[in-house]
Amino acid sequence: MSRGHEVAEGTLLWEPSEEVVANARVTRFMRWLRDRGVRAESYDELWRWSVTGIDAFWDALWTYFEVVGERGDGPVRTGGPMPVDGLRWFPGATLNYAANALRHAQADPDGTAVIFRSDAGGHRVLSGRELCLQVAEVRAGLAELGVGKGDRVAAYLPSIPETLICFLATASLGAIWSSCSPDFGSASVIDRFAQIEPKVLVAVDGYGYNGKRFDRREVVAEIEAALPTLAATVLIPYLDPASTPDGLRVGMRWADLPKPDRDELEFEPVPFDHPLWVVYSSGTTGLPKPIVHGHGGVVLEHFKALTFHQDLGPGDVFFWYTTTGWMMWNYLIGGLLVGSTVVLYDGAPLDLWKMAADTGVTYMGVGAPYITACAKRNERPGQEYDLSRLRGIGSTGSPLPPEGFAWVYEAVGKDLLLGSISGGTDVCTGFVGPSPLLPLYAGVIQCRGLGAKVEAYGDDGKPVIDEVGELVITEPMPSMPVFFWGDDDGARYRESYFETFPGVWRHGDWIKIRPDGGCVIYGRSDSTLNRGGVRMGTADFYRVVEAFPEIADSLVIDTGRLGEEGRLVLYVQPAEGAELTEELIARLRRELRSALSPRHVPDEIHRVPGVPRTLSGKKLEVPVRRILQGTPVEKAANRDSLANPEVLDHYVP
Repeated sequence: MSRGHEVAEGTLLWEPSEEVVANARVTRFMRWLRDRGVRAESYDELWRWSVTGIDAFWDALWTYFEVVGERGDGPVRTGGPMPVDGLRWFPGATLNYAANALRHAQADPDGTAVIFRSDAGGHRVLSGRELCLQVAEVRAGLAELGVGKGDRVAAYLPSIPETLICFLATASLGAIWSSCSPDFGSASVIDRFAQIEPKVLVAVDGYGYNGKRFDRREVVAEIEAALPTLAATVLIPYLDPASTPDGLRVGMRWADLPKPDRDELEFEPVPFDHPLWVVYSSGTTGLPKPIVHGHGGVVLEHFKALTFHQDLGPGDVFFWYTTTGWMMWNYLIGGLLVGSTVVLYDGAPLDLWKMAADTGVTYMGVGAPYITACAKRNERPGQEYDLSRLRGIGSTGSPLPPEGFAWVYEAVGKDLLLGSISGGTDVCTGFVGPSPLLPLYAGVIQCRGLGAKVEAYGDDGKPVIDEVGELVITEPMPSMPVFFWGDDDGARYRESYFETFPGVWRHGDWIKIRPDGGCVIYGRSDSTLNRGGVRMGTADFYRVVEAFPEIADSLVIDTGRLGEEGRLVLYVQPAEGAELTEELIARLRRELRSALSPRHVPDEIHRVPGVPRTLSGKKLEVPVRRILQGTPVEKAANRDSLANPEVLDHYVP
């Protein structure tokens, strides 16, 4: 992207054809509702019904998707209004996530359930039959190790088939899953897993990334030593087939998992809100929040999001570039719920477009920075590869600028739906996202998600339209956390979301909701640029700075405190071969003054070797702000939670 290719926010880029609308899976749902007396003639009408007739909407989803389980005769909700107020969803229901995720594999045993690729050339395919058989075997092995309902299984694994198999086996037992990617350091993993006291740890001996090999056996030993509740540490020899669990206190090889004679695929029925997995906040400061989601909430939410918003179903091949330490991995494997083939990939994002072409991906998801980087490199994947099967692209992790939207339609394909999504680990889904029924405008997320009553609150705590405000959720969703692990009185849960606006979920993002229902996300509200009383999200700032071809990455920090104006500091990582010259600094200042305002011209501009990011790729705005305000680095940020901790010291004043 360059300054010469600016695209105005709101420029129309795509409209669904009559055929797309007629064949969309959400249209089929609207027809189904009409037959049952609910008339919704547009997406907006459907959304409004879903957030006002909440019980009817979520009850309809149970029936429509034929959820495997027992609905029971109880109400949709009791207690409330929010989870911290004692809300329970479907209190009389029982189900199991794994039973729902594997029903398509059981029904089509010869179909392709999983495709695996790695940047080292690894290639595997699992049929439905093979997936079910291996889940049954690992389920039996875990049970022999004493794993049962409510026990925790922790995984230090990359995105490989064994990870998915082990997760489904764990869920089938009613046990609780939690995973970290093997690029996490031992301290970061221990910070997470020690909180949940797992019974079994499953880990790899190492992993490969961009042609390099990383032996993790010593790290695994450190993790095991810090987890006294472990009955077994199961080592998968992924890096070296000859690896052994020597040196581990309770180590055993994956191949030596107990294999009882009876290995039938069975599923433990559990209550709707029974814990399915523990995922974690980024943990850039303090201990990561261990967020617990329930079987039922995830099943219904992922059925809804993947079917009605991503328009996925049987016949689709679904891929999202993610590690197992990011909630998008949990979202990706939800593709099994709707009958799609899921693509697992382990490695660096060397050429994801080629991988998508080679595997016949129909829906490909990436982080917004990947799209931005491809655009800056002027890549043209639609011309280089056969992407004729690709009909949808997902983008998440940070706001995608309008130029990123436009590049997708210029360089990838004109007849696909770009699904920009914003949500979070907290709900393991998007609050706002795509719809195949609506036009798409540059820089604008198409709609608020069904069942997600998203509003923008002004400073007075009242909804605003076409103005930037705090993103809030004013009605509950089933995939809101059941609880935080160890938060017995709910104090940490309440503080995280409900302290600012009592009874209303405050997510911590700036959002503008347009009159047509489209949404624009402007970044985190706790890292806002507040200059002379003019508030602006950092996304607008990055859009200007990173359009310069000489700039590879950037970070902007407003050091101001409440009632006290601070400095506006810009850090830039020059592109390869470029330098931060006085001439470039002058051009940056001129462009920021012109594109934003004189108030948003930085007081300081510094060159840095890199921008600190979390392991899921998010810029470390708030911790760096704290560092600039005087907080010691070790208190401001947890280095083990960073993808590139070595750059952090360059931000110490």
